[in-house]
Amino acid sequence: MLETKEQERAIKAFQQLLYVNPDFTRANEAHLRLGFMFKVNADYEASLKHLQLALLDSAPCTFSKLQIRFHIAHLYEVQNKHKVAKEAYEQLLTEKQLTPSLKADIYRQLGWMYHCVESLGEKRQREQFAIHCLQKSIEADPKSGQSLYLLGRCFAGINKVHDAFLAYRNSVEESEGNADTWCSIGVLYQQQNQPTDALQAYICAVQLDKTHRAAWTNLGILYESCSQPRDAFACYLNATRNCDTNSPQIQHLNVSSSTSINSGPGGNATNCGSGATTPGVGTGTASGVTPITTSASLSPSPVSSVPPSPSICSKNLLKELTVTSSGGKPQSLTQRIKFLQSHLAHAPMPSITSKRRQLLSIEEAWNLPISAEMSSRQQQQSVQANQQRHFQKGGYNQSLSRSDAGAGKPSQGPPPPYPNQQNNHGQTPAKRFKPGEELPSQQQQPTTTSRPAPQSANYLSSNQLQMLQYLQQNQNNLTPPQKQMLQHLTQQYRLMQQHQQQLRLQQCVQQSVVQTGYQPQTGARAPQSGTIAQPGGFVDNSNNYAAATGNTQPAAGMPFKSANVPNSTGFRPQQSFNTTMHPTGAFGQITSIVGPGTNDLGVSEQELQELLSRNSTSFAEDFLKNLSSDIKDEIPSDFGSADESQSNKSPTQKCEATSTSSIFSSRVGAVAKDDVKIEPVIKVEKLFEDDEVPKFSLDMESKSVINAVKKLGLKEPPPPCSVLHPDAPPPSPPDCPPQRLTREQLLPPTPSVHLENKKHAFSPQLQEFCLKHPIAVVRGLAGALKLDLGLFSTKTLVEANPDHSVEVRTQVHQSPDENWDVQQGKRVWACISHRSHTTIAKYAQYQASSFQDSLKEEREKNSGIHTMSDSDSKDSLSNTAPNGKKKKLKNGNKMLRFGTNVDLSDERKWRPQLAELQKLPAFARVVSAANMLSHVGHVILGMNTVQLYMKVPGSRTPGHQENNNFCSININIGPGDCEWFAVPDAYWGGIHALCEKNNINYLHGSWWPVLEDLYKENIPVYRFIQRPGDLVWVNAGCVHWVQAVGWCNNIAWNVGPLTARQYQLAIDRYEWNKLQSFKSIVPMVHLSWNLARNIKVSDPKLFELIKNCLMQTFKNVVHTLEYVKSKNVEVRFHGRGKNEASHYCGQCEVEVFNILFIREQEKRHVVHCMSCARKQTPSLQGFVCLEEYRLSELQAVYDAFVLYRPPPQTNHNMLTV
Repeated sequence: MLETKEQERAIKAFQQLLYVNPDFTRANEAHLRLGFMFKVNADYEASLKHLQLALLDSAPCTFSKLQIRFHIAHLYEVQNKHKVAKEAYEQLLTEKQLTPSLKADIYRQLGWMYHCVESLGEKRQREQFAIHCLQKSIEADPKSGQSLYLLGRCFAGINKVHDAFLAYRNSVEESEGNADTWCSIGVLYQQQNQPTDALQAYICAVQLDKTHRAAWTNLGILYESCSQPRDAFACYLNATRNCDTNSPQIQHLNVSSSTSINSGPGGNATNCGSGATTPGVGTGTASGVTPITTSASLSPSPVSSVPPSPSICSKNLLKELTVTSSGGKPQSLTQRIKFLQSHLAHAPMPSITSKRRQLLSIEEAWNLPISAEMSSRQQQQSVQANQQRHFQKGGYNQSLSRSDAGAGKPSQGPPPPYPNQQNNHGQTPAKRFKPGEELPSQQQQPTTTSRPAPQSANYLSSNQLQMLQYLQQNQNNLTPPQKQMLQHLTQQYRLMQQHQQQLRLQQCVQQSVVQTGYQPQTGARAPQSGTIAQPGGFVDNSNNYAAATGNTQPAAGMPFKSANVPNSTGFRPQQSFNTTMHPTGAFGQITSIVGPGTNDLGVSEQELQELLSRNSTSFAEDFLKNLSSDIKDEIPSDFGSADESQSNKSPTQKCEATSTSSIFSSRVGAVAKDDVKIEPVIKVEKLFEDDEVPKFSLDMESKSVINAVKKLGLKEPPPPCSVLHPDAPPPSPPDCPPQRLTREQLLPPTPSVHLENKKHAFSPQLQEFCLKHPIAVVRGLAGALKLDLGLFSTKTLVEANPDHSVEVRTQVHQSPDENWDVQQGKRVWACISHRSHTTIAKYAQYQASSFQDSLKEEREKNSGIHTMSDSDSKDSLSNTAPNGKKKKLKNGNKMLRFGTNVDLSDERKWRPQLAELQKLPAFARVVSAANMLSHVGHVILGMNTVQLYMKVPGSRTPGHQENNNFCSININIGPGDCEWFAVPDAYWGGIHALCEKNNINYLHGSWWPVLEDLYKENIPVYRFIQRPGDLVWVNAGCVHWVQAVGWCNNIAWNVGPLTARQYQLAIDRYEWNKLQSFKSIVPMVHLSWNLARNIKVSDPKLFELIKNCLMQTFKNVVHTLEYVKSKNVEVRFHGRGKNEASHYCGQCEVEVFNILFIREQEKRHVVHCMSCARKQTPSLQGFVCLEEYRLSELQAVYDAFVLYRPPPQTNHNMLTV
């Protein structure tokens, strides 16, 4: 899986590729990878869109259509759309072309859904279906360890212990080391009251995955049930490590005594399930313990190149685990850790007469051999796979004990968090084998009869390499003896590296001597690779581990763009030197690929020794420099003349790519000059000569544009149409202004004006004031204009239309400047907001009852009766109320319902309300000639129509910019207040970056900024209260979020002032939405043509922007028509109906202007853009082209739109609107 930053760069690169060239021949590969990356990021909406676009594309793809359909079904599953997912899986099973592996994956997912999802039927029937499906999965793929593991979980769920154990054992045999399986085995043993066996299984799990939270927690519960609180404390502490729930206090907890104490109220701990989809694994045990199992509700994807589902690859995303004492209340792990710490700190020292422990301590259990019946197959597979497995670093810092000198066996030290303790207990038991771990020397079996490469005496063992890594990672906290050991191991490691490098270079030279010529067409041999250590880390390159090498072949399905000679046996690209930096930055890898025929490199043993003695970081550079200095003069002269002759024929713009292996080949003295093959030079040439390139300008008439377009040629489809300037780069969020702000500047005063009469409300200065600031508050507007706000009160709305639909958002009640994650116990950006629907009458009932409940709580509080109130539950981290009683951590915050997006667009239903808004000044009205959105020609709900919001205290409108950056008007009806937060549009790029950092989609995610995060990033925030009757003007691009302080209603709509700034911001967002594959609900192209028809523009800047949009789209329309005609596709005139909505592509959701593509045979005609139509059928066969406007009509509008120069104004008509 890619690192987070690498993944962000990959997403950005793919998005820019698809934006610049959506007709790219391998666009489906880009959509596929975007779909998988968004899926891992839990951005399921974006993931589904890209996977569907990949599915519709008919071009060849690395994944079959059935595999893509499987991932789409899996996407529905992870969104908890279980019925849709079930139907999709079942439809796939009817396909005859299913491969066995894909069939196994489908049955596995379907079986596990039956096991977990209650809505799929009665439990007994579901369990039967689950077992049947999982058995079918195993039939299709008998080696599927995951299916065997899930089958074991199902058997355990119905108390078939023997069958479950057999399934788990088979899973271990097939999947080698799976921590989930071992954790479940431990649960099974624990339920059967076999604590020692359970201990071994849990230790197996945490050794395989040291971050396995469920295993650590279960192990802690096991130790507590056996009255070993110190070991339980260590396990709970490990369960919270590398999780977001731990705080600095938890990280530095210490235990001063290891005395076994009475575990108090948590003696017999019960761990609750980790999620709704995780089934119970049993009902109880003799000790009253019900451990949890891992949340393996979703299996990995069927193809190894695809990331597994998020629930598998992120165990640290499990919900906050709780530990419940017998008869007590649930406690979080952090609470339990604090409880154990406080008791252990005051416990008496252990005595000799202390009762013997029931279980071994973690230190002792860490090296405990596992039972023979479960380990034989695992050991056998470990021996076979050990020689070819890469060295795997654990999630924790590992402490390793010194090798036992007497037996010669490596002894593994205790697990974290214990320090490495030197002991003299003699030889430790043989430990279990883990993936990538070295076996003891006497147990290793030779896998080949060939003589192994000679090893230097300075070679480090596996344990020594691990110890070196641990010491390097903790250099700042080492004791003097440890520092001395680090120095000694580092010196040995360098000597080992030098010896390995010398062996590899000698092998390169020896192999090149065997070759007699250079034959690239027969395929390259396996590359010789080497790894050179960099300061701060190391790489294990002993004979027991394969050296990390660079991949010399392109990834499956990805085009490798390089000049190559066609051949019949395949082609593997040659590379000269490839340097790969690991994500940690701890070491670098340099892979050298030397082509055959390098028997005359001219590098002697003495020169090799000299090179090896130099600093390893410059080894590759020096090696290349020494070779190239000798090669320069030996390249035949006619090679250069050939290149010169080619360059003379090509235009000035070109880039060249050559292969270093051809230079190496020129060193071969025995090969004739004519036999040496050099890869051809890649030349990027101009499409047209300078005098033939069609030029477009805003001064051209429509006929000139048409003539210029016809010169472009029709071999390729028209390029994507952008309404930005032709030379503009792909849109991207802007950088924040560099000026550092003071604390006072980070909290600027909010621009506000108080109106006293109607004259002030209609003065042009008010509009200028609003347009000049990012956000402005107009106070006293309702009083100045005598607006009847009672028309928008809940009582009036219920009387008018009680059954009118209301969208409801269920949210957590919190204070306005905070956003806590109750489970993780910290401030976050993600805002919980679940959608549902109700009616005005029902929500009015809820609004009224909420108010009455608040009055009742207030009366009880005043009379001395303390109940849990909103103010008590705002801080979800606090576990103690002022009176010292424990508060409910998970249920401390009340849930509320926010009535939003009530549509008031129907004039027949809401005539009095809409008529009242005509009292507003022209710039603030819903419909106005000076409002761009009034020229769209059709309704855009919530933008050029009024929407109502019905609120209770705490109702939140999460952070956002308005659609396409249009301005907005918001009036508070009352009776309560609202609190607003706003950030100027110049800083929206900074907020976008913070959203990405918090793994939230800026455009369609729900987020509530943490104010301290904004201040740290030098982002100012306006903060103010909106009272009843106040109008808030949100200027173009302003980022804002709002929370209700009291019970109130609000009305809002958007406006588009006819300014260059508003139009520029709108088209910028229009294009950025394209890049983000996000639908722009304002059709800017359609709007621009209507503006050209309806208004006269005197602002040169606004005119230039609109005219550019007209020219770019007119040019695209003409080019598209010419291309379609060349493909013999029928073009029909369709026209447009009155108030007909603009059209969007049914696949990619971009606006489709004038030229629509539909399939005539479809019952329901779906509009396609040309790009999506060509992806389905490159020849456009089966599509019909519809034309909304005749070309002559567009020509007339285009030519008539000119800059208006108004006559000089006299004093008496200066204020005329």
